[in-house]
Amino acid sequence: QVQLVESGGGLVQAGGSLRLSCVASGRTFISYAMGWFRQAPGKEREFVTAISGSGISTVYADSVKGRFTISRDSAKNTVYLQMNSLKPEDTAVYYCAARNTNIVTRRQSEYHDWGQGTQVTVSS
Repeated sequence: QVQLVESGGGLVQAGGSLRLSCVASGRTFISYAMGWFRQAPGKEREFVTAISGSGISTVYADSVKGRFTISRDSAKNTVYLQMNSLKPEDTAVYYCAARNTNIVTRRQSEYHDWGQGTQVTVSS
């Protein structure tokens, strides 16, 4: 089991940027694919992006492609989500998730550990 702690959320104006961080416990971080998901008020949680354990493979939702970038620093057991050109529709609670395989996936059911979430609010 991996414990995940997100940080970096906040309030930002449309067009602004935020960087979320997710620190993972455990010494096998490099073997875990990591994902970011989000849940807006009244909506189901949705996939945002994911990165393989090696960091070589990434996948993005169409809605964030070209604006968001996922990365990881295995020395710090941390995965990042750089969010640029933010829009009001990006407002949501953002969750970090881990799966105990190197392979990325968009499917929420494939992730076995989740963080508590961090709120991102984008004002118009």
